[in-house]
Amino acid sequence: MKTSMSRRSALTTIAGSAVALSALPLASRGLAADAERARLKGNIHHSASAWCYSKLFSGTNATMTFEDFCRECARMGLESVELLGPDQWPAVKKAGLTCAMCNGPDNIPYGWNRVEHHDDLLPKFEKAIPQVAELGFPNIITFSGNRKGMSNEEGLENCVKGLKRLVPLAEKHNVTVCLELLNSKVDHKDYMADHSAWGVELCQRVGSERLKLLYDIYHMQIMEGDIVRTIQQHHQYFGHYHTGGIPGRHEIDDTQELHYPAVMRAILASGYKGFVGQEFVPRGEPLAALQRCVEICDV
Repeated sequence: MKTSMSRRSALTTIAGSAVALSALPLASRGLAADAERARLKGNIHHSASAWCYSKLFSGTNATMTFEDFCRECARMGLESVELLGPDQWPAVKKAGLTCAMCNGPDNIPYGWNRVEHHDDLLPKFEKAIPQVAELGFPNIITFSGNRKGMSNEEGLENCVKGLKRLVPLAEKHNVTVCLELLNSKVDHKDYMADHSAWGVELCQRVGSERLKLLYDIYHMQIMEGDIVRTIQQHHQYFGHYHTGGIPGRHEIDDTQELHYPAVMRAILASGYKGFVGQEFVPRGEPLAALQRCVEICDV
């Protein structure tokens, strides 16, 4: 999702130890990072959204390659780097990771809520989903699209029509299509799927276990709050989770309004076995921030 930095354009002792780790040469970090990895409890499957850390491995000021970043994530104990396209999938596999949420061929304003988009999107997903399945990745992201004056009910009906055409392919390949819930108040003006109730209704009408919601905690806290109760009541429709500090989508620490350990415990209590993706824009040293926030969520 796009915030002040676009995911697509970008593509305390523990914190102290992470800072020290990040200062070491890449070749020297393995032993220290393995020690940190051993501390993770294993209840949460951790992932990192690559776009949030792209300044590390892209642009003129890059300090490492994307392959280096994947290795660092693996050494921290993460199991996935996500929101990637096919050109980055081999690096993830090489590092022994998965891509818990693959990019799809649509985008935030251009999604399934317009019938005229369906014949364009379907062939693109027909190409992408088998590629995702071939590498053993579990999920591919999709979007409702923007309203542009359309009513929520008309958009819902149109999304149902299009996604009912898509889910047989997802079922065939055992890949879950996850439609992301985003806020339309701060970051994505006019986006249609901006409340969990709308997304839950979509999943119910489509009626396939291969259509779920990407429940972004940051976005839904902005739009409706009541995060833990929503997870308790509707967890069966949530196929993936994203984090992010509120306000500002920065580190999920004590500078923001949500207590993430409680949210993670609610997710675990629901029986969820999927991934939680760290999707915050770090203000401090990116690898240290990522490691610290993974630990906060490692309940």
